[in-house]
Amino acid sequence: MSKSNNQISSDKTYLDWPFFEDRHRELAESLELWARENLSDSHNENNVDDACRALVKSLGKAGWLNHSVANRFDEKSLDVRSLCLIRETLARHSGLADFAFAMQGLGSGAISLFGSEAQQDYLTKVASGEKIAAFALTEPDAGSDVAAISTTAEKTSDGYILNGEKTYISNGGIADFYVVFARTAETGAKGISTFIVDADNPGLEIAERIEVIAPHPLARLRFNDCKIPASALIGEENQGFKIAMATLDVFRTTVGAAALGFARRALSEALNRTQSRKLFGAPMAELPIVQSQLAEMALDIDASALLIYRSGWTKDCNATRVTREAAMAKLYSTEAAQQVIDKAVQMFGGLGVTTGITVEKLYREIRALRIYEGASEVQKLVIARQVIQNHQNEKN
Repeated sequence: MSKSNNQISSDKTYLDWPFFEDRHRELAESLELWARENLSDSHNENNVDDACRALVKSLGKAGWLNHSVANRFDEKSLDVRSLCLIRETLARHSGLADFAFAMQGLGSGAISLFGSEAQQDYLTKVASGEKIAAFALTEPDAGSDVAAISTTAEKTSDGYILNGEKTYISNGGIADFYVVFARTAETGAKGISTFIVDADNPGLEIAERIEVIAPHPLARLRFNDCKIPASALIGEENQGFKIAMATLDVFRTTVGAAALGFARRALSEALNRTQSRKLFGAPMAELPIVQSQLAEMALDIDASALLIYRSGWTKDCNATRVTREAAMAKLYSTEAAQQVIDKAVQMFGGLGVTTGITVEKLYREIRALRIYEGASEVQKLVIARQVIQNHQNEKN
């Protein structure tokens, strides 16, 4: 794997903010050095599966995946600020490296938060890079509306039988196991349970590999009388909606961090471009209109970082749900990153839409972040409901 471009620059002054402890600053510095030596922002888009497998092994060997899992039995918890710093840094260097790291965390998050002692072995293998994890929630007719999922888990004398489909499942086709949400009762959100399903379990098949504008392993899964043991249940029966929301409550903020990493890279590329490219006899960076755009990009990046690390600090230090803070961080950061990257593409002119150019790849990478783990429109609903509820509580 070729080394990352040493011309990538990024403002590090935000690490002095009071949201961070010294361990976070040390983590950011160590990861930055590793990323510069081990990552590339280019990969063979015709063989993304192998690239992802290699990245998972590399991240595991270097110890970075230890941050993506937790063990409730030795009181180790997921540190959201660490997760965000890692995703931001990886995304700035390689979108696929960020994807590989993120899915190890999200895919095993339910086990980290609610898994039994016997299920901890999955986390050990996720952290080492030995097993690849996947989070299987979305269905053809149930995306943001989790309560509408129709995949069923029929209880038997010794386990469950799964039937149904999941779609747009990240790591679909390369995962060693899937955390699957299925219906065990008919009562909406209260009738969902969570299970671990090994990839080689009979009755589970990869129905379709899905290609998207920024290539990642993605698939539609089909469960056809898929028998799993009772020990595959995570947490308690009919607790699945709670498990899904708690998992997303941790990892949703990190989506904003990945977007922040993409935005920082776009600003770095734009600064290099506008200082070296001459227009009308002078560097582009001397043009007032270009300076205005650069100022807006820097402003959006700092505002995003403040929302992201406020959310992470609140989750880590107050041990409370951060539904509102996480929704704000994801919504603002992903939307702002789209605008930052769009400005960078514009500054590159025709080169900016040329296949393989960094800003062109960033333009494709950022788009999905405004959709997955809760689309922007859904985040607005979440924020509004929280604001209304808080107002009502203050009145009472």
